[in-house]
Amino acid sequence: MRAPANDIVRDAATVEARVKVAVVYYSATGHVADIAREIAETAEKAGAEVRLRRVAESAPPEGVDSTAATDGTPLAAVEDVVWADAVLMGSPTRFGNIAAQLSQFLATLGGAWRKGELADKVYSGFTSTGSPHGGNESTLLALMHSFHHFGGIVVAPGFTHPAKFADGNPYGTAHHDAGGTVSVGDVTRNAARVQAERVVRLARALASATV
Repeated sequence: MRAPANDIVRDAATVEARVKVAVVYYSATGHVADIAREIAETAEKAGAEVRLRRVAESAPPEGVDSTAATDGTPLAAVEDVVWADAVLMGSPTRFGNIAAQLSQFLATLGGAWRKGELADKVYSGFTSTGSPHGGNESTLLALMHSFHHFGGIVVAPGFTHPAKFADGNPYGTAHHDAGGTVSVGDVTRNAARVQAERVVRLARALASATV
């Protein structure tokens, strides 16, 4: 027996409300934090419930921007990742790899991984580097290694929107700050919005298919 049309509409709205997005990042200078906030705001506008979280700082104070390290964003916990339907993670590059701080957080997810609590979620990544080709692609690809181990569904923005041709990175949003002199601008913000909207849309489709 077919459900009444109004029930179908209510069911669709319920599925939309169930889409939960965690944006987890490490930022030493504030650039990755700016991207994270843009992604979080866009995901909320797209109808998702969002948790914006930073990972704990482990570097000595002289090695980081204290404003970026203590910007009032709550610290990330394993439960934030378990809770989410979609997880976007961000890190500056460290010699072509993710920062140790985010790597340490990923190491805390082992128990949840063993329980199968990280599988079947949508995952995506973002980064910032000192130069246009200063490891941004390799950093994003390195982050994806963990997503694959989780049994996650990796959703890269690809070249699916004109804004991605301007940003030039199909693997995720990537800013370059020219050695700390260039703040996050429209090119990066537009790319971040494309990525966030795509992640929310596909996470919602996945939730609809598995209800």
